[in-house]
Amino acid sequence: MSKIVMKLDELSCPSCMAKIEGALNTTNGVEMAKVLFNASKVKAEFDENQVTATDLVSKVEGLGYVVQKSKVTEI
Repeated sequence: MSKIVMKLDELSCPSCMAKIEGALNTTNGVEMAKVLFNASKVKAEFDENQVTATDLVSKVEGLGYVVQKSKVTEI
């Protein structure tokens, strides 16, 4: 199991948090995704055999959010 932490440009509302969590948590290979609203971060655990960190970044960006690429950390 791999982990990723993504720093986003500011989140404007709690519904943004739910939208991101919902999209990631229904993605094949994602075990858990959690948005830290006040820190504007997304943490996720995923199976790298089913989905990549790049896929997860693209998924968040596809929802209209800006991921600060220099602040993406794979653990």
